Formats: sequence, C-alpha cells, structure tokens
Amino acid sequence: MGASPWIVSNALWERIEPLLPRKERRFRHPGRRPLPDRQVLCGILFVLHTGIQWEYLPRELGFGSGMTCWRRLRDWNEAGVWQQLHEVLLAELNAAARLDWSRAVVDSSHVRAIKGGGLTGPSPVDRGRSGSKHHLITDGHGTPLAVILTGGNRNDVTQLMPLIDAVPPIRGRIGHPRRKPDSLFADRGYDHDIYRDQVRQHRIVPVIARRGALHGTGLGTYRWVVERSFAWLHGFKRLRIRWERRADIHEAFLKLACCLITHRQINSLC
Repeated sequence: MGASPWIVSNALWERIEPLLPRKERRFRHPGRRPLPDRQVLCGILFVLHTGIQWEYLPRELGFGSGMTCWRRLRDWNEAGVWQQLHEVLLAELNAAARLDWSRAVVDSSHVRAIKGGGLTGPSPVDRGRSGSKHHLITDGHGTPLAVILTGGNRNDVTQLMPLIDAVPPIRGRIGHPRRKPDSLFADRGYDHDIYRDQVRQHRIVPVIARRGALHGTGLGTYRWVVERSFAWLHGFKRLRIRWERRADIHEAFLKLACCLITHRQINSLC
C-alpha cells in the first residue's frame, strides 16, 4: 500500500527544506523545543487533504496541534515559501521540456465562503451567498502557472491581465527565463475587445470565444486541461469550501495545492 498523501516524501522535502525560514533559539530561556518542520508540514497537508478543522487535528498523529500547524502555514506563506517552491518546481518541468508554452489557458471556479472574511462577495451563481473565486492560468498540459483569489462577485475578465502578470519568470532552459505563452485560450466570460488588445500588447495571441457564437468552435479541445486542473485542486477537500476568514490562509492552501499538483507532474517523469 502507498503512503498517505499527507506524508511528506523525501523528494518533496528536499525541495522545501532549503526554502523554509530559520529561527535562532534564544541562548537563555530557550523554552520548549519547537516541533520539526517536516512533521508540522504533514499536519498542514492532513488538513488540506481531509478538510478537517484545525482544532480537531488528531494529536496522536504526531503532527502537533492545529494551532501550531496554522501558525507555521501563516509564517511560511508570509515568507513566500509556496511561491518560491512553485517556481522551483516549474523550473524543473521547464528543464525537462514538459511545459507547453505554445498556449496557456485561463478560467475561474467559485467556492462558497461559509464564514465570510476578506476577498469574499455575493456570488451571482449561488443565490447571492458569500463566496470566493479561484482564478487559474495553466500551460497547455494543465500545469498551474499562477493562481489568484478574489471575491465571488468579481467578473472573470477583470483578472485576465493580473493572471498573465502573475506568471513568474520560469528558469530551467538556456537563455532568459520565460513567462509568456505564445497564445491564450479562454471561454466567453473573457470576451471583450479591450482585453484582447491588452493581451496582444503582451505579444500573446488571444484565442477567446465570442458571445453569441455557436458552440462547437473547437476551443474545448484545448481548454479542457484547465477544467481538469480545477478538478485536481478541488480534490483537496479544504479547497472545496472556504472555511478561513483570513484570505491569506486560504490563499496559502491554494498555492500549496498548486505546488503539489506541479510536483505530481515531476513524478510522472520518472
């Protein structure tokens, strides 16, 4: 039987450990020795995979208390650990020529925000209930390149350019780091000529479905990869419903999930 998905593998830990901030212990009155980062990360992944509430994290697992895991997740997110990890993983895929730069695909997905909080809003697709949106851009294979969290009432097209700008410079190949695909695919929710012009100004060819056009244009042949990526994201139960009032904590889960999906793509190379 395979290991539980919240157990941090050696391969993943080797990539994460150098990125974690170090805290020097006080010489006098050092206090209780902190729990090892790897065990705490297992606790964070347990919450991400199962969706369990922090206070119910089982102590017998040896991952520490829910509050300990919550604090480390907050601190590591503030230190930019997940963004750095994502860039490292993308560079590995790029070096192996496993990123499809011929096109990128964008889309969004709504999640209900049970407790409200920052970056929420009345959702037009959920009877005005409080919700948030996950905005995602992937390469042609469906590998996440960047993700943005907004309120549930934000129009998809307003996040088109921020998504493009959020793609980090990805290393791994000879020459300058790359961050722009050749073309961009999107559905009718992004149909606006002003934004098409802005995409062209970035030297990217916009391939966006037009409202009123008949279905069967063939764009779904390329756009399905982002739908699959959302299915992967929402396979993490903590992301199906937003329980966190603090937007940065939910965003940390979102970025960590993108890192795990990207790491799976690297494992598929073996």
